[in-house]
Amino acid sequence: MVTATEAIIDRRQLRKKLTFWRIVTFLVIAALILGLVQASGVTKMFAKKNQDHIARVKISGVITNDRPLLELLEGLRKNKNVKAVILNISSPGGSTVGGEAIYEAVRELAKKKPVATSVGTLAASAGYMIASASDYIVARRSSIVGSIGVIFQYADASILLEKIGVAVKTIKSSPLKAEPSPFSPASEEAREMINKVVRDSYNWFVDLVAERRNLTKTQAYNLADGSVYSGSQGVKNKLIDAVGDEKTAKKWLVEKKDISKKLKIVDWKPVRPEDGLFANPAGIVLLFKQFGIDITPQTANALGKNIQQRLFLDGLVSMWLNSETLGK
Repeated sequence: MVTATEAIIDRRQLRKKLTFWRIVTFLVIAALILGLVQASGVTKMFAKKNQDHIARVKISGVITNDRPLLELLEGLRKNKNVKAVILNISSPGGSTVGGEAIYEAVRELAKKKPVATSVGTLAASAGYMIASASDYIVARRSSIVGSIGVIFQYADASILLEKIGVAVKTIKSSPLKAEPSPFSPASEEAREMINKVVRDSYNWFVDLVAERRNLTKTQAYNLADGSVYSGSQGVKNKLIDAVGDEKTAKKWLVEKKDISKKLKIVDWKPVRPEDGLFANPAGIVLLFKQFGIDITPQTANALGKNIQQRLFLDGLVSMWLNSETLGK
């Protein structure tokens, strides 16, 4: 028969064992996270950012009202280690509102430190709007710049609806409410209303280009017919400052803005919800190799997404990681 004293001793020994394995589990998880961080190069990046440097910000794809990017630009404006900024732009344009917001953020940034733009494939429409906010623009000879203008598009499905025998009935407070509508041809009044909105935004865009590129209104309007220009044509038309690349932009910063040529260019990226510790498949592959496990980049990518969603769930987790669940 077990005495009360023996029971107490057993419980204490059990607690000690549980505590030991909890500490071991914690240390293993900490080692995994530390190894992944080191494999992904995050620590090296932090070290570079804590020294004086030139920040590189990539702006690519369709322009939207990008809150993470706006926050990044604001952070660079306040960061004492960032001595200058180079925007790397490859964008066909996008939302006018998004372009306006980023343009204003770049202008605020430029009040504190010099900003140059290096155009990649293209900087068109809202992409060019953002480029014009910087103090200096370079592009490759074959890059595309320009497309200054505004567009509003809407669908007219009324003919299709008529063919299939569908009629959409509408009751509204006034004739221009929700116009133009895809369910009926646009009235002359609706087209005129939209035209006024387009012209207002267009005139604002042209004024912006004229001011930033030191052009007369006439010169700006002549260039703002929607045309795109090559990099060499852009120089002739004063839309950009030089044919070149990022090295050309840095040279300008050194020669005209007294930025030390010894400063390195360091990438800065917006912090987005989909990014995280396990977002780098190469880092995950390297980490697993350190433990003697070979996995493919595809598996690492799927595993990284799965870990981000499930690693820090509260309570017990019972999960079978096979090829199907990894791919989900």
